[in-house]
Amino acid sequence: MAGQGSSQGSNQESKARPGQRRIAQWMRDYARLPGIPDEYIGPDGAPRAAWTRFFDAFAALSPADIERRFASADRHLREAGVTYRAPGETADRLWPLSHLPLIIDEADWQQLTAGIAQRAQLFEMVLRDLYGEGRLVTDGAVPAAAIAGSNEYLRAVCGVKPPGGRHLQLYAADVGRGPDGRWWVLNDRTQAPSGAGYALENRLVLSRAFSNLYKSMNVERVAPFFEAFRDSLRASADRDEPRIGLLTPGAFSETYFEHATLARYLGFLLVEGDDLAVSGDRIYIRTVAGLKRLDVLLRRVDSNFLDPLELDASSHLGVPGLIDVLRKNGVVVANMPGSGVLEARALLGFLPSLCRRLLGENPIMPHIATWWCGQKAAREEVLSRLEDFAIEGAYGRAVPGFSSHGPVLAGELPPAERDRLRQAITDRGIDYVGQELVRLSTTPVWEQGRITPRPFVLRVFAAATPQGWTILPGGFCRIAEQADARAVSMGDGARSADVWVVSDKAVSASTLLPGADSVRIRRIAGVVPSRAADNLFWLGRYLERAEATLRLIRALGTPMRDPAKGSSTALPSVERIQRLLVTWGATSQATRTNPARVIAEALQSEEKFGSAFSLVRSVQRTATSLRERLSPDAWQIITEMVDRLALQVDDDDSIVSAAELTLQELASLAGLAQENMNRAAGWRFLDMGRRAERAINTARFARQFAYDEAGEEDLDVLLTLVDCQITYRSRYLVGPALVPVRDLAVLDPYNPRSVAFQVATLNDHIAALPSLKEHGLIERPQRLAVALQATLTTAEAAALDVKTLFALEQDLLNLADAIGLHYFPHGPNASRPEKLTGLA
Repeated sequence: MAGQGSSQGSNQESKARPGQRRIAQWMRDYARLPGIPDEYIGPDGAPRAAWTRFFDAFAALSPADIERRFASADRHLREAGVTYRAPGETADRLWPLSHLPLIIDEADWQQLTAGIAQRAQLFEMVLRDLYGEGRLVTDGAVPAAAIAGSNEYLRAVCGVKPPGGRHLQLYAADVGRGPDGRWWVLNDRTQAPSGAGYALENRLVLSRAFSNLYKSMNVERVAPFFEAFRDSLRASADRDEPRIGLLTPGAFSETYFEHATLARYLGFLLVEGDDLAVSGDRIYIRTVAGLKRLDVLLRRVDSNFLDPLELDASSHLGVPGLIDVLRKNGVVVANMPGSGVLEARALLGFLPSLCRRLLGENPIMPHIATWWCGQKAAREEVLSRLEDFAIEGAYGRAVPGFSSHGPVLAGELPPAERDRLRQAITDRGIDYVGQELVRLSTTPVWEQGRITPRPFVLRVFAAATPQGWTILPGGFCRIAEQADARAVSMGDGARSADVWVVSDKAVSASTLLPGADSVRIRRIAGVVPSRAADNLFWLGRYLERAEATLRLIRALGTPMRDPAKGSSTALPSVERIQRLLVTWGATSQATRTNPARVIAEALQSEEKFGSAFSLVRSVQRTATSLRERLSPDAWQIITEMVDRLALQVDDDDSIVSAAELTLQELASLAGLAQENMNRAAGWRFLDMGRRAERAINTARFARQFAYDEAGEEDLDVLLTLVDCQITYRSRYLVGPALVPVRDLAVLDPYNPRSVAFQVATLNDHIAALPSLKEHGLIERPQRLAVALQATLTTAEAAALDVKTLFALEQDLLNLADAIGLHYFPHGPNASRPEKLTGLA
């Protein structure tokens, strides 16, 4: 028995050695930076217990398994299209996720959350006074200039009691460990804190890639925070089932992906300023059913851009009249306009005394020592030892007079620039603060098979609830690439990391799903904003345009690739295909003498607006504005199509293969929409876009290839383009003949590719949509669709000459335009005032 026990111990030791050896190899160059706190190495020089537990479990994975899981996380980010934009850029970047989380133990986290909750409550009380009685300024607790100097102090909302009772519904603070190892506040975010959606996405990716490790570490769940935040916004409204919108600047915003993620996860409507209208004391969403009341607006638009009537008149992002609605208590806005005034660094030096005055206690969490140069003593202190300070703007990120968007390190400036800075502070000190130089604490990151320390900033979120401030267990972590970074921005080559707050005891699973008895059953999907319906309609049209172009490319290229797969296309048919591609902007007139160049250009040209690549990019661009409405599977298909067509190929076989694969993906996308989308207005507009464009393209194909003198080759091309070869052969025992082909492609109501079928489907969709007028008369889109359907029902195939087909094509174009003008109005008629009365 003794020998057996010894053998068992030896086996356990041998199993432990590979993991320990791997950890030693990963850590061989890991060293805490001098004088800088580190998350892995504690103040005593030993690894922290939570990190030791993590690396022991991490090392149990084989190197191949680790790399596979890393690749899985990267693939998910790419396929899901998780992106961001750096400040000043127009192109999206793939989200850079660190493969290792930031780990914080439960006891350490409790100290951090106590400081965050106290700071959030202090800021709520300060805002209540600044926009209310103003006692803090009157009593001298805060200099008036420190408030009035900020562009975020909005006189338009002074005296306005915030609907819902709070100025702050969401607060965030950027924190790091100070020199003493405690958490310090680096920046406050009270305007419209960003990052919670990316924190959520980080969690989804990493918890899937390392599911067992995630569970074994007892990581606190983030769902209860988002549930509490959603419930708090719902409770702030003045009716039981409020309508909540998330106001975004639009698809060109640097963090638009996050807006869509939060809207989808929380069940909010993603809206832009143009989606909203004011009437009386309420704000409404423009929808395809008219105006619908909005109760709560979670804004991601800066305060000054919210109302061009009373704030920045040049803004196109806000809602004219919104401030007046706030005065009338007509909508809850989170956070309240003007709350960004507390982000001014000019106020930092006064916060400790304000905390004692308003809360009767000292600050739990310190912040960077700050001297506002608007006061004589502080200004003289900063100027006397300028080289020891980081100079920041008192009211914004930029330092006045300098191009840098971050701090200016006076000690690193050339003498002439340092003198210029000194003079600027002397002349107008109100615009500057001096802060002590702080180097960020570090956390482990994975780099090329090793673990190395990198500086980080952690953004912690607090949501106001009836029970007090709820803290997100984790947060939004940004990690710098440089070892000596003093600030981290996602535009500076940084990466992000998931944040694991770990416990020694098991953590109960949680979800945003409510109890079975707490939700009233519904069978409608809610309202569809006109902008979203417009985008869905054009998404359908772009998808169908791409399919039509790809079918032309395949028809032209298949005989070139392999004559056995099709007859040798006759010269007149080739000419007609090429002419269509030129007319559609897919290729140029100059390339028509070379069919191989035609199909290459029509498939992959970035310059030609009608090429398959350009059209698929239009699909992606339009889908970007609909991220909250598209499934991950749909987005993955769109991403794969763009990636495939972006890979340049030059031989005929590869071009046709790429076209065929993309056609298959378009069919998959159509199948997803048909089988998975709820049959509400959103699906209808997507399908209407496809049907309208398919009808137009089919009529155009028929005009080009089923003309009066068309031969068998032309008719065969038409059957291929409209995907009716099998149907025709099953019906007729002869080769393609003009009248039967015309009937099948244009008039057959049972053929899902015919013009008649598209018009009948459009008619059904339009009839199912709500009427926007109250006079009871048939509206223009339905009038045109009914007339078209009657024409097609009574027409005879023998009479469909080129002139008739051209007239049909024009009628279809007019119908598509009528749908857009009716359901997606722009300009002064967009508000549809006739629909205001009686709408909830």
